[in-house]
Amino acid sequence: MAFYKDLRNKDRYPEGSNKPGQSGWIAKHLKDLRGQLKDEIRGQRQPNSLIIGSWNIKHFDGGRPRLPESFHYITEIIDHFDICALQEVKNLWAVERLSRLLGPNWDFFINDSSDVGRGNHERMAFLYNTNKVRFRSLIGELGFDQRDLTGDEPISRAPFFASFQAGWFRFTLCSAHIAAKDQAGLPSRAEEIGLIAKELSDRAKKEEEVYVFLGDMNTDDREHPAFKALEANGFSVPHFPPTNSTGEKYFDLIAFAGPENISNRLKFNVVDYHKSVFTDAEKSDYEPLSKAMKDRPSREYSDYWKFHHDSYAAIESGNLGDGYADWDSEYSSWRTNEMSDHLPVWIELRTDYSDEYLDRFIST
Repeated sequence: MAFYKDLRNKDRYPEGSNKPGQSGWIAKHLKDLRGQLKDEIRGQRQPNSLIIGSWNIKHFDGGRPRLPESFHYITEIIDHFDICALQEVKNLWAVERLSRLLGPNWDFFINDSSDVGRGNHERMAFLYNTNKVRFRSLIGELGFDQRDLTGDEPISRAPFFASFQAGWFRFTLCSAHIAAKDQAGLPSRAEEIGLIAKELSDRAKKEEEVYVFLGDMNTDDREHPAFKALEANGFSVPHFPPTNSTGEKYFDLIAFAGPENISNRLKFNVVDYHKSVFTDAEKSDYEPLSKAMKDRPSREYSDYWKFHHDSYAAIESGNLGDGYADWDSEYSSWRTNEMSDHLPVWIELRTDYSDEYLDRFIST
């Protein structure tokens, strides 16, 4: 269960329940979010199952520091998964804080930063609940010959993989953040996905193990060549709802190759957190805070709490600054910098095959 003890710290969280950032406000929204997640995920899950999540958390956390309350909401969502792949990690501090809020039964791995340019200096991470999932000692990045891609270009961000086990289910996750768009003279999204998918499919056959290819694939729709490249290489691809914040793109996927790529699948969906936090109805509630934060310079994360303390103090003093030119239209974009411009995807898998295993002996 996610940790909430930070909310007792009066130096960090203003008291009250009526304004964003206040401890009571955060607590109320956490309860709303927990209720939503119980209805959609935890309350419906089967015994001895595994829930895998994947989430591109926008620029996490390399720009204006996210609100402290946003970290609580992000943590609450991930805590309803057993293991989660993150893309677009920009700051190690952010993942470390997330891990502390998740509690001591969670662990994580982060890969190296990608190059500038198409890689955008991004990292990827795996966070997993050690009570549910065991790391199997294999971790790394997939490497490819540059001559395999258009223009002898390297893949935009090296795919990050690690092997785990949950119950009887042994699997390897491979997380990717595919190039955002196709550009002349550079590898296309379909090329990148096809190259990765072929390598993972070959490994799945050779090792007779399930490989889970997940992440931000930047596939616009199910007819996109990049989506088809997954299926052409033997991957089973559940049809998730749209995953971008405006609800028309199918960017984020979880796909399977290997001996159990279909039979152990139970449920899958996205988490539309806007039902519970940073809702449309709360646009005016967040406007004063957005004004207080707008012109405040970004700080190193050693000054994270001071940044927000000064922002809350500005609200109390009425020194809010000029704010945004058109808050009604800009609120939707502003809140993506608090949560993300992507919705997390998740899938539930069966992990107990003991009956099938015993049946093999009976039939023999």
